[in-house]
Amino acid sequence: MNFDDLQKHINNIMNEQNNQLAPKFDGYSPFEMHNILHFTFGENSPIKLQKLSDSDYKLIPIFNQIKYLMDLIDKVGEIKLTKKGFLPTNVVSDIYHQGFMKDEYVEKGIVKLYKEADSMSVTYTRILIEISGLAKKVNGKLSLTKKGEKTINNNSSLFETILETITLKLNWAYFDGYGENQIGQLGFGFSLILLSKYGQEKRLDSFYAVKYYNAYPSLFDSIEPQHSTRCYSFRTFRHFLNYLGLIKIEEEKVGFNSIKYITKTGLFEKLIKVEPHRTRQ
Repeated sequence: MNFDDLQKHINNIMNEQNNQLAPKFDGYSPFEMHNILHFTFGENSPIKLQKLSDSDYKLIPIFNQIKYLMDLIDKVGEIKLTKKGFLPTNVVSDIYHQGFMKDEYVEKGIVKLYKEADSMSVTYTRILIEISGLAKKVNGKLSLTKKGEKTINNNSSLFETILETITLKLNWAYFDGYGENQIGQLGFGFSLILLSKYGQEKRLDSFYAVKYYNAYPSLFDSIEPQHSTRCYSFRTFRHFLNYLGLIKIEEEKVGFNSIKYITKTGLFEKLIKVEPHRTRQ
């Protein structure tokens, strides 16, 4: 066997291995998992984004809250921020009481809504419009960019910008105390696949956490085991899929703790299409 034949033989073996189904990947191959991880909505990924109708966008909490804030800015030209760069109290109250997104501690009366820091969802919204390039902060004032002005009335383009920003630019670890690791954000596409496959039935968040860590075991090693499910659940379900309106979360009290059940929504089915494993030629 000459060198070229040997190289061809090796390539065939590697190609075969990369196309083999792996139990830890829930029915997908290493090649597909590479694309799920690095090119989540790309041509070779089994995950496809589908076009939504204008009425569908009204079901997306973070989309509507961002759009509302952008409309507020657009009406007045700019919003003067506090000395620390936060939204003023009247704007915080206005946004929150539209009811697009709720904060657990505010709703339970544990935290009294006053400043931006009292509402994680409002802070989340302001950060998103800044790092997405939809708005800019200059001399302590927040105004729309040209991109923001162009996008504000284009639902499809605005949603794509929001989704790209959440998944690729936002630091998911910023909003919790579970440490600077990539749990949840790295391989978020695999979570979409799991929801597509299993989300019709109400299941515990731990069901998905186990499958996620089986696929990405190095991430499990980056956190204390007792916090692994809560970290994954908080970032993936509470702040990602729930804010996008793609899941329903039901909580049940068990002693002093609570357990969470996850179900995908009809909007998930409209937005996300997942193709089965396909052998690469």
